[in-house]
Amino acid sequence: LDSIFETLAPIKALPVFDRGVHASNPIVTKALIKWFSENQHTFHEPIVVEGGEAAKNDMQVVDQVLCSINENNLCRRSCVLVIGGGAVLDAVGYATSIAHRGIPIVRMPSTTLAQCDSGIGVKNAVNYFGKKNFIGVFDPPFAVVNDFRLLDSLNDQHWVSGLSEAVKVALVKDADFFDEIESYAPQLVSRDSEAMVKVIKKSALLHLKHITAGGDPFERLDARPLDFGHWAAHKLEQMTGHSLAHGDAVSIGLAIDIRCSVGLGLLNDSVANRAITLLQSLGLPTAHCDMMQDELIHGIEEFRQHLGGNLTLLMLKGIAEPIDVHALDAPVVRQALSELM
Repeated sequence: LDSIFETLAPIKALPVFDRGVHASNPIVTKALIKWFSENQHTFHEPIVVEGGEAAKNDMQVVDQVLCSINENNLCRRSCVLVIGGGAVLDAVGYATSIAHRGIPIVRMPSTTLAQCDSGIGVKNAVNYFGKKNFIGVFDPPFAVVNDFRLLDSLNDQHWVSGLSEAVKVALVKDADFFDEIESYAPQLVSRDSEAMVKVIKKSALLHLKHITAGGDPFERLDARPLDFGHWAAHKLEQMTGHSLAHGDAVSIGLAIDIRCSVGLGLLNDSVANRAITLLQSLGLPTAHCDMMQDELIHGIEEFRQHLGGNLTLLMLKGIAEPIDVHALDAPVVRQALSELM
């Protein structure tokens, strides 16, 4: 925080906590209050919001943050500090982006998934009409702080779940990073913090590099390389009423698109099997009982609408060898699904 706020005059800061983080890390609240008071910033009473996808499934969190911004008279020179998982970062970020047309937000991601990916990005959204990220904006955060100590309180499932986003960016961008994740897999599963920090740092840097140097930070083009596997992931989350965690859904979505790449004649079986084996070795799912329903295939059409009308899906010719396709027929998807079940 010293490096983030050192150039700013004393400001008003509103902290927002994911309920799970607040309960498992009470010392964080005390440390923040102490730091802000010592540095002559005004630190308002923290607000605590529900974590998980529930934070995005209605406007309650957004309204809660907006009400607090209004009641505490925050302005464009104030700051909201949010500590939580990706869904909380999304919902709170949407609220700050529409208050006064934008209040600076500092994100402190508290999950593996958010530190690997979503905490680094420029997207903020909530779910609406039963559709993932239907309402949202592009609004870069003022700063992102990855404090790896926040991961210590995660259960084993959430510890590994976010690694699906690291595998994704490795498959799309960096073959050497894929090799590294393979070599670290036993340590990652056994909760080796040093291995996890290395993977998170590389994943975050690759995501950040794509956003800042990829030429399309606000997704005005058709191609979405960082959405590999996500058309199916988002639809599965919707179909399961969001009981399926996003990281797990992404892992399944990756497996589906990997097998679809084979079905399209782009990727050979040995590479596909290697990628799917890595997901499984990390304790991540590659299939779900609901994915054989025809409703899943409707996710392709919903993804086309989300893109802006022209379907562009990233597939693989090899590890870190992406290729865009503009059609994905139902028989190819059904074959991929049957191979994974």
